[in-house]
Amino acid sequence: MKVHLIRKQTIESYIANNAQSRSPFASWLSAIKMADWHCPDDIQQEFGSADLLGNGTNRVVFNIGGNNYRMICQYLFGMKNVHLFICWLGTHAEYSKLCRLREQYTINQY
Repeated sequence: MKVHLIRKQTIESYIANNAQSRSPFASWLSAIKMADWHCPDDIQQEFGSADLLGNGTNRVVFNIGGNNYRMICQYLFGMKNVHLFICWLGTHAEYSKLCRLREQYTINQY
């Protein structure tokens, strides 16, 4: 199924404030346009470094730009599309802080 990215503007805003992230996020966006997922395992097949979060969250953490950036998304497999909601994005260091606080399961910044 095709991926329907919710709030692409979030990535565009982040890039506008962090110019060095432009190329890594452009690569990620290109891959998402071509994605064909039918189950969560397909996400990991497409993005080998992606981590599926547990606790029934339906969330995935993407490692972007050689692990310089992290993005938490919630996924929902529908009848025709996979809806991918951006919950949070930032640097690896910022993500590590979220993990120490165990907020990666609940944060919804966007």
